[in-house]
Parts: sequence; structure tokens; C-alpha cells
Amino acid sequence: MVTLNIDNKQVTVPEGTTILQAAKEANINIPHLCYFEGLKSYSGCRVCVVEIEGEPRLATSCSRKVAEGMKVNTHSARVRRARRTILEILLANHPQDCFNCERNQNCDLLRLAFECGVKKLRFEESEKRVLPIDNTSPSIIRDPNKCIACGRCVRVCHDIQTVNAIGFINKGPDTMVATSMDRGMGNVACANCGQCILVCPVGAIKERSAVDAVWAAIADPAKHVVVQEAPSIRVSLGEELGLPAGTLVAKKMYAALRRLGFDAVFDTNFTADLTILEEGSELVERVKEGGVLPQITSCCPGWVKFMEHYYPELAPNVSSAKSPQQMFGAVCKTYYAEKAGIDPKTIVNVSVMPCTAKKFECQRPEMNDSGFKDVDYVLTTRELARMIKEAGLDFVSLDEEPAEDLLGLYTGAATIFGATGGVMEAAIRSAYMLITGRELENLDIEPVRGLEGVKTATLNVDGLELKVAVAHGLGNARALLEEIKEGTSPYHFIEIMACPGGCVGGGGQPIRFDSSLKKKRGEALYEEDRNMPKRCSHHNPSIAKIYADYLEKPLGKRSHKLLHTEYTSRPVV
Repeated sequence: MVTLNIDNKQVTVPEGTTILQAAKEANINIPHLCYFEGLKSYSGCRVCVVEIEGEPRLATSCSRKVAEGMKVNTHSARVRRARRTILEILLANHPQDCFNCERNQNCDLLRLAFECGVKKLRFEESEKRVLPIDNTSPSIIRDPNKCIACGRCVRVCHDIQTVNAIGFINKGPDTMVATSMDRGMGNVACANCGQCILVCPVGAIKERSAVDAVWAAIADPAKHVVVQEAPSIRVSLGEELGLPAGTLVAKKMYAALRRLGFDAVFDTNFTADLTILEEGSELVERVKEGGVLPQITSCCPGWVKFMEHYYPELAPNVSSAKSPQQMFGAVCKTYYAEKAGIDPKTIVNVSVMPCTAKKFECQRPEMNDSGFKDVDYVLTTRELARMIKEAGLDFVSLDEEPAEDLLGLYTGAATIFGATGGVMEAAIRSAYMLITGRELENLDIEPVRGLEGVKTATLNVDGLELKVAVAHGLGNARALLEEIKEGTSPYHFIEIMACPGGCVGGGGQPIRFDSSLKKKRGEALYEEDRNMPKRCSHHNPSIAKIYADYLEKPLGKRSHKLLHTEYTSRPVV
């Protein structure tokens, strides 16, 4: 342990701790921009400089390690002047379009400028290069003119996700973030996960918005506009609308969607249950008949696209089941249209997702098995919150309402899809019954829960030692995928989610720089699961009904046509 003095406060921390981390332990806030918890220190912006007694130069606290007896001043007059100067230079080189910016009222640069006492710019606004905006991706838009070269997006893409879709190019004042050969995000091996959006401190990266298109559809009397919401939305939407993190708002959300003008309010949880019956049946078939193992989940479009770029040879391992979003789109424009007596040509299917990769997924050319584009528009959690605010709704005071029964009933197994390990746990609950004909006694599969990067478990299923693994974050997934490539994987079933924490940490979720949020959101999903009257997907009466009335059986002819898909090998560029 090392003891040092920070702002006349004695602090004892482990050896190897940085000054910034030590100050945080002592509840001392050191302003910072390029530093982000969980990413390697970069020391690029120098906003976090501090004064160390006996040293002539200011030190960057995000990279400088503590030393025994060190005396640090984090807010001396010299430090405050340096920070203001750094921020003034950044602002002088930054577009002055705050009113129109995506991150208006949620911008780290402006917040720090205010907190550090920047009241006016002493430097004249520089003559800026006007660089083209990268709008090649269906999911993500990059505005290099707003980039402050903090490197957060590069590090999360390279170090956490191991995708390497973006990086630094050029040197000196011309240094900037770009894709390989400046091809654009839509033309490189980007997984569309949106983690770059979550870590960007300014508005340089954002989702491609569907808000205006959805408003237009709602206003069109010739359209029948339906909406579905992913499991994790119910525990994250409230954060944008005045409620504490992790508050369960499913029924308020349904009420708000009706006030916005949607003609039918359903829930993606319904097709999460449907996914379990299809994917679980596929696993049982592979285990019993000697199919390709391990089977890997296919719910996450970010992971699927990553596989298509980097591990296309493993496509046979990936479940052919579509994601719950796309299953919903297919049954909405067939089964629901038939039951409701609505021409599917008039149906506009909108989904609310925690995920920017879903915007890419809904545009995949193979996602039209209903005879139409299965899902028309995808909104992120942030976009739905924006619509609720635009409509002037007081979300907190809304009365709770249910979703429509036909495609809105769900079980606890469906709701935990939003947390890492949730798909695996839901699948085990039903796969056990499908294999043994008996119900699993303990439905809480604790070994696959939590935020450890890779989790494993072995379950005895009538003498079969079923080995499973769960990975969240694409960097963590690589270890499991390399085992499969090498032929050494011991697993029968693997769940992969592209985003750290699973969907609760998706790239479309509220932008909050708090590492505890994923845990709070996940805990809220497990709490809803515990309180649900039915906790296994095969107990959902609406799922039994759709099979009896329309799909016939899992992996049947019609269900395979509507609910399953194929994958595409993509180049790495």
C-alpha cells in the first residue's frame, strides 16, 4: 500500500494506483476528458493535470502513478489556469453549434468548461477545416468536425471490442479519428455496437435517428403503426425521464407509447419467449442428433456482424433463429395482420431497442420473410425519450397500462434477455424441460449471472453434463471463439452479447458515465423475473396459442421460414 497527500488529505491506496483513481477513492474530483473508466489511460487532453510538490511540470493524473509521501494539489491556481487554457483551446477549435448538437445539455466539454470557470474564449475561433460527415452506416453517424481527439472511441473499439473499425490518422494538428482509408463506418468491419457513442464526450458520434420518420408514420392515417420494446428498455428509459437508475417502467412505457399515437403497443419480450422455444429446440436437436456444437446464440446483431467479418467459418455454430426483434417483425406482418384483419401493407413496425446495431439488422435484405420489410424503423432508448419529451408527456405521473395481449404477454425468462447471461438462463429453463420432460426445480442459474467477462457452468441434465459459457463484450468473446476454431471448446451452448453488460449496456442506452448503471439495470430485470407469475418461456400461453393457431411447432415448416435466417461472410476492411 502507498500513502500520499492529496489536497491536504491523507490517502492510502494500492501500489500502481494512478493519482486520478486515488483522488476518486478520497472523493476528490479531478476534471478529465480523455480518461474513461475501463479504458487504458491516454493522457491526450491534459485536462486532468495536477501539481506535485517538488516537480517543475504539471502531471497528468490519469497516467501518473502514486508514490509514497507524494504531495498533490489538484486545484491550485496554476492547475486551474492550465485547465482553463486547455479547455479554451479545445472550444476555439470546436463547432459553435451547441443549440443543434445531439449532446446539447449532456456534453462533457461544455460541462467541464463551466465547472472550470471558462467564461469567455481568450483565443479567436480558429479557421476550421470543414470535413465531410460520415453517414455511410445505417446505424452510426460520425461528425469529424466535432471530434476533440480524446481517443475514447478508438480505445473502446480497439481494446474492449477488438473490432478496430476506427483509429487515429495523420500527425500533429492534423491528427484525427477515421476509418481505414477513410472508407466510412458503413464500409468497414464495424459491428454497429455503438459503444463509441457511449464513450464520446461530445457529439462527434451519434445514432442515425429514425424519430422524424416515426412521427411521420404516426401522423399518416393510412398507416397502422405498431411498436415493440426490448427487455432492457423497461429498466433504462426512466433514467432519461426523471426516475432513478434501474427503475422498472414497463407499464408507464406502454402508456406513453399510446399517448404518442401508436395504434398497437406490444412487447419484444413476447418474441424473446418465442426465440427460446426455437433456439432451445435447435439446441436439443443438435445435442441429440449430433449437430454442430457448440451452438452460439444469435439474438445480438452486433455479435452476428462481428462473426461475419472475423469468424465466418463459425457460422454453422450460430443458431439460425432470428433475434426477437426480427421474429416480432415477421409474426406482426403475418399472424397479427391475419388476426386483426389488417392489410400488412399498411403496417409500420417500429421497435425500441437499446442497440444501434438493430438499425443495421432491420435493413438486412434477408429480413423480409413476411413478404415485406419485417421491421421498418428502430428507435434507441434515447430516441424514444426524446419523442416523449417532444410530446410534452409527464412520464413520471403517467398511470400504468398493460400491453396488448396477443403479442404482449411474456414470462420472466424473456425479461432477463436484457442482462448478460439472461438468454442462456432462459434457454436452460426451457431446454431442461425439452430434454427431460420435467420442469427445472431451481430456475435461478446463478453461475451465468453477473458482470464477469466470461462465465461458465455445467448442468446435469439426465446424465448429460451440459457445459455452457457466456461472454459479453466482443473482446471477451474472442477467447471462446478461438477455442472453437482450435477444436478445443468443451461447451455445448454459448451466449455472446456484443456490448459489455449485455443489452443493459447497449450503444443506444442513456449516456451516463457511471459504471454501476449496468448492474442496477440488470438487477431490476432479475427482480421483475422473480415477481413474474410465469418464469419459463414454454409457460407463456400466448406462445402456445401462436404455435397452435399459426406456427404449428418449433422448427416446423412455417416457423422455420418466418423465424430463422442465414448469415453472410463479410470482408475485413
